Amino acid sequence: MLGRLRSFLFVTVLLFACACKQNNVRQIPVSDFFKTPEKSFFKISPDGKYISYLKPYKDKQNIYIRSFADGTEQMATTFTDYSVRDYTWTYNNQIVFTQDIIAVDEFRIYTLDVATLKFKNLLNLDKARIRILNRNRQQPDVITVAMNKRDPVNFDVYRLNVKTGELKPYLLNPGNITKWYPDPNGNIRLVKVSDGVNESILYRANDNASFKSIIKSNFNDKVEPIAFTGDGDNFYALSNVNRDKTALVAINAQTGKENKVIYASDKADILDVGYSKIKRRIELVSWEEAKSQKYFLDKGIEKIYTDLSNKIKGNQLDIVDRDSAENKFIISGSNDKNPGSYFLYERNLNKLTKLADINPEINSAELSDMQPVSFKASDGLMINGYLTIPKGRERKNLPVVVMPHDGIWGRNSWDYNAEVQFLANRGYAVFQVNFRGSAGYGKAFRTAGFKQVGGKIQQDITDGVKWLIANKIANPKKIAIFGGSFGGFSALYGVSFHPELYNCAIVKYGLINFFTYLKDAPPFFKPFLKMTYEMVGNPETDAEQLRAISPVFHTDKIKSPLLIFQGAKDPRANISELNQFVRELKKRNVPVTYRLKENERTYFKSEHNRMEMYAEIETFLNTNMQVKP
Repeated sequence: MLGRLRSFLFVTVLLFACACKQNNVRQIPVSDFFKTPEKSFFKISPDGKYISYLKPYKDKQNIYIRSFADGTEQMATTFTDYSVRDYTWTYNNQIVFTQDIIAVDEFRIYTLDVATLKFKNLLNLDKARIRILNRNRQQPDVITVAMNKRDPVNFDVYRLNVKTGELKPYLLNPGNITKWYPDPNGNIRLVKVSDGVNESILYRANDNASFKSIIKSNFNDKVEPIAFTGDGDNFYALSNVNRDKTALVAINAQTGKENKVIYASDKADILDVGYSKIKRRIELVSWEEAKSQKYFLDKGIEKIYTDLSNKIKGNQLDIVDRDSAENKFIISGSNDKNPGSYFLYERNLNKLTKLADINPEINSAELSDMQPVSFKASDGLMINGYLTIPKGRERKNLPVVVMPHDGIWGRNSWDYNAEVQFLANRGYAVFQVNFRGSAGYGKAFRTAGFKQVGGKIQQDITDGVKWLIANKIANPKKIAIFGGSFGGFSALYGVSFHPELYNCAIVKYGLINFFTYLKDAPPFFKPFLKMTYEMVGNPETDAEQLRAISPVFHTDKIKSPLLIFQGAKDPRANISELNQFVRELKKRNVPVTYRLKENERTYFKSEHNRMEMYAEIETFLNTNMQVKP
């Protein structure tokens, strides 16, 4: 008997020790997850002589340039007030870059001469926006840009001389053009026009010809031009016309007739393509199943990916930039547990050189696997998503943070997500749901989400949580919901209409009122309002439905603790309404913590503000994810 007791005690101690070892996961500092990348946004000069990247200097992102000739690194900009927002190389070794001056809502456009490292201010756009459409090899000093400088509602196309700053109108918008598509020489030959619901694609053979309509469709049928084929008579496009899943097709530019399916998948929409501007041909297509998939249309590019996959194992690889000779390539590689690394690949030497890790503080061995999952919604529709189980924990009786994605028509993907890994490292399972309407699953799945933002979309999230509980994955007494924008709306909806499911909610830049969300849309969003009415709801004809789901009208239903973050300069936020919403909650004694950050837009760019936010999220969850009595 004594021997049996000793054996039992020994086994018990051994099992306890193993369990302790299994759960002994190092708590990674908040700063390691959310620090500004040490080096990011790598690009290569068209002539292949330089590599550029963004690197923080006094908490602001600045441009650095490295020469291939001597390997020297030089700091090209020294901003300490606002970061460089975006940048691109021209064909004459100039860099065009922008700054968002948040305090005065102004965009500034600069040009940097790489030889002298001198830069000058080209344009200041008060409350206007700009996007670069094309750089031109034939006119290296000139870039084609679209901006809403003349009319805040409509973007016009201009030619901008990056050396002199001269800005010449190229094509003025008559009021219905929503997109412009330049050919390799920067000439606009295709445009998309819309009345908000119905769309047409117009074509012209050259600058002296008139545009004529070649394709008519509505917002359900997608035709998105990619680039002209080598002969210039056809163009590549992503299209779901007469099919459920978006395919890569070739379309006759004169007639608008689809004359060839280049590639299609019966499992998912083709979401992206790789295109060679030199060869003027499609190199690959990609789509999302449980993980990202690629199909190669160019043997040379396929060989590069195959060779690099053997050298950079276990990562999803992408070509992010290349020189004009297509000899030097910038490659990125990442996976669900790796924030990513940048590499230089030199094709003629078959040489691979690591340039930088995006976040070298992160050790993937300490992180958790993102696992694809699927379940049936209550109406039988198959819903997919991802479940991340804390490292060293069993898939059983776990505290869970539900994270709905932030764009209604966006999606979650299998890749590195700092928020997911941070929460998993703190012991929470993280559940991400690609509810109906999410991108990549075909036309029928997308349209199933129309006018369901507060209906079946939210039911999909609820059904997912109930699936976790039924399969004993989730501890039903320890579930939180956390999201930004539409994900923030979903979090507020959850604690309003399903208070029995959630302990608490965390909201970043949340959508609280669909009426003001539609009414206060930026001027340049106006052409898309009718389409949004069809997909989300019309504030006049669907007023009752929108009122029934908007959290601002349901403060009486919210009882759970809330943590709310908001940037004061967020262009889509109605700050006075949000302030009133918080006041109403506090009047009703709802435990709500509200953090309004000045000089921040939607996403917190300040590293200090980000660190504060995630430290507070950690404390908030620790406090509120206790077992309910």
